[in-house]
Amino acid sequence: MGSRLDARTLKDEVASMDRRPLLDLGHPLLNRVADSFIRAAGVGAARAVSREAYFVTVEGMGGDSTGLDTSAKRSNFSSARGDDGQKSLDAVVKSAGKEAIQWGLAAGVYSGITYGLREARGHHDWKNSAIAGAIAGAAVALTGDNGHSDHVVHFAITGAALSSAATMLSGIF
Repeated sequence: MGSRLDARTLKDEVASMDRRPLLDLGHPLLNRVADSFIRAAGVGAARAVSREAYFVTVEGMGGDSTGLDTSAKRSNFSSARGDDGQKSLDAVVKSAGKEAIQWGLAAGVYSGITYGLREARGHHDWKNSAIAGAIAGAAVALTGDNGHSDHVVHFAITGAALSSAATMLSGIF
């Protein structure tokens, strides 16, 4: 006989994420921003560590790296290739922390702004998502290495386009 957890689908699991805050900070907006930040920060850190593990594995096996973006690899983990294991670990931790902050910032800003706009306007639509995506994209661009104004505008437009498209497509699927 299966347990209750065996009967849950991925859709049920994702839908229940909004009902169970990780932290109760006393206000729905704060709870939403903190939850989004923590969950996305974990994803960002895991992404950074798994990317480094992949590159180390490919290089250790003498694999062909012609398909890999070596410039991005070197810029993210330039000091992780040294002989000193401590320097490598420090580089991975630093990169994982940076990505965790960036992913958490994007998710927290986006979630907080969409919640605030939904409360202010009375409904959620693609306009809320576009505004929140643009602001979150600009925030991520400002935390990156290249804070040039063209870079910020590019990220803001990309964030607005992706988030509004996701909102419009969510009604279809």
